[in-house]
Amino acid sequence: MSELKHEGVTAKQFQQETLAINTIRTLAIDAVQAADSGHPGTPMGLAPVAYCVWQKYLRFDPASPIWPNRDRFVLSGGHASMLLYSLLHLTQVQAVNAKYETLGKPSVTLDDIKKFRQLDSKCPGHPEYRWTSGVETTTGPLGQGVATSVGMAISSRWMASYFNRPGFELFDYSVYVTCGDGDMMEGISSEAASLAGHLKLSNLCWIYDNNHITIEGSTSLAFTEDVATRFLAYGWNVLRVSDANDLVMLERAFDTFHRTTDRPTLVIVDSHIGYGSPHKQDTSQAHGEPLGEEEIRLTKRNYGWPEDAKFYIPDGVYQHFQEGIGSRGQTLSKAWFALYEEYKKTYPELAQQLYQMQHREPPDHWAQNLKEFPADPKGMATRASSGLVLNSIAQNFPWLIGGAADLSPSTKTHLTFENAGDFSAQTTSGRNFHFGIREHAMGAILNGLSLSKIRPYGSGFLIFSDYLRPTLRLSSLMELPVIYIFTHDSIGVGEDGPTHQPVEHLASLRAIPGLHVFRPCDANEVVETWKWIAQAKHEPTVLILSRQNLPTLDRKKYGAASGLQKGAYILADAPDGNKPELILLATGSEVPLCLQAHEALIKEGVRCRVVSMPCWELFDRQDQSYRDSILPPDVKARISVEQASTFGWERYVGSQGLCIGMKTFGASAPLKELLKKFGFTTDRIVEQALSLLQLTRRS
Repeated sequence: MSELKHEGVTAKQFQQETLAINTIRTLAIDAVQAADSGHPGTPMGLAPVAYCVWQKYLRFDPASPIWPNRDRFVLSGGHASMLLYSLLHLTQVQAVNAKYETLGKPSVTLDDIKKFRQLDSKCPGHPEYRWTSGVETTTGPLGQGVATSVGMAISSRWMASYFNRPGFELFDYSVYVTCGDGDMMEGISSEAASLAGHLKLSNLCWIYDNNHITIEGSTSLAFTEDVATRFLAYGWNVLRVSDANDLVMLERAFDTFHRTTDRPTLVIVDSHIGYGSPHKQDTSQAHGEPLGEEEIRLTKRNYGWPEDAKFYIPDGVYQHFQEGIGSRGQTLSKAWFALYEEYKKTYPELAQQLYQMQHREPPDHWAQNLKEFPADPKGMATRASSGLVLNSIAQNFPWLIGGAADLSPSTKTHLTFENAGDFSAQTTSGRNFHFGIREHAMGAILNGLSLSKIRPYGSGFLIFSDYLRPTLRLSSLMELPVIYIFTHDSIGVGEDGPTHQPVEHLASLRAIPGLHVFRPCDANEVVETWKWIAQAKHEPTVLILSRQNLPTLDRKKYGAASGLQKGAYILADAPDGNKPELILLATGSEVPLCLQAHEALIKEGVRCRVVSMPCWELFDRQDQSYRDSILPPDVKARISVEQASTFGWERYVGSQGLCIGMKTFGASAPLKELLKKFGFTTDRIVEQALSLLQLTRRS
């Protein structure tokens, strides 16, 4: 069995290191056993690696854990969460509240560790951003952490280009990531590593725990690729440490990472799952379940540990970490804040922008170029109006940056104003990102950018939102104000056919808690949507846009587009102030269709109201009186119209209402033929409305 190795240090230093590493291990063992749930193996095997990074290299101040230029440490294998919780506790990382205030108490207490995986503990099963200070990102599904780290590394490069000035190097942080075989197998890691290599992100270091074990057993069951050669092909610097317990070799690897300036680094570390456990070494059991009391005693005996002691922290361990990462981090962060004070005097405008960015506030005058679009029966596609609005805002919102998964000409998300530029390995000041055809990695990179306080957007076709679902979910779970722009929003894509016609996607996006889904009906609703988006601090947003032209409504005739700020509003009502007897509800391209039906129904003597409902989530947040004013409870005749699955509309149309929508995957044909085939016509809506009124009048 391999022992810790560290040449060139005193016996006392080696003893301190051994004690600290074994404390990390035993805290993980005891926490998992107490919870009767969790994964002790990886924390045991990787403890020397994590110790080396934190104690020797990480530029991180436990007393100021949100210092903007701190190095980031990401535990991509979130199931090994006790590795991170042990470090957060032993280094005494301080808790920070939602107002960015340090609270004067530890982020993770020993009691939290004792309540690992229990309700309200700061040590949930997988690390959660915004719940436990010191956790840089939520890592649950494998592959998310490594991909998110690429966004963090990009952020360091972009912020350095924008904020750094001669004598004021405010940003140069690095990103360290531990990952495992599961991360490597997930496709998102390939997407992200490919892009990181292309962008030559030399501030990024992935530490691959090569332990050959997954839940089902040996990785040889399904994974025999040459990872080193794969990453060499991506353009990475690849290093190998043959023993995770060899601190000398680990330090050489990390020193090489810091000397590398032209590519990201992968450090392949050979380790044993459950190192130190005499009987469960090299087994998947130690990876995925508690060791058991007898095995724990044997393991602690092997460490020279008190066999029956629980959550034992020997004298000197806290002090050891304080003398290492604590002292180094405090010196670095104090120097950074002192430099920032001088920066404020020399570059006050940039300093103010940095403050606003770090507090998720929009810059001053961000809306000064916004204008109302004039009424136009021909109108324009909402993707086109969104592109114009995005460019208007972005000119005065320097850290609003993003791009597309190879579709910016179609999604209209390219920033075209002077000096916007393209982000590349050579030009890290560019604000247009080219993610390539990598939707899944794009979403994770957006999360990484947002975690670094940049305001990112990414775009693609709505049908491809399926590729982003895990990252969309994590945006919402972390409450990150990421902007997702999806165009080609319905059967309106016509001849492309059912493979490209989104049907179930709106309903599935609306089902994600905390995600705000907007489907504006015209150019001025697009303006109002962007107004809301620009000021959001913790709400991820999906903007659903049309490919086909939509009329720009005459707001002197119809309700003001500012009604969008409440999620739904009255666009057209029954004449002469009469109470409606029928309500048509719609979003996006179906709103003009409902307005045409409204005119026809008024001629039939029907007291009809049209409600534009671009954002369900905002409408549901309004008080009951407002919601009742839009949808009076005693008006039972309601019809929703949307070129998508009707799932969810029943909550608004009620038990007696109707939903006109899609029940199939669509078809390949010109748009006009599709609208007729699937019933999205004025005649069909009028016919359905008159039939519904007869039924509700009799009931």
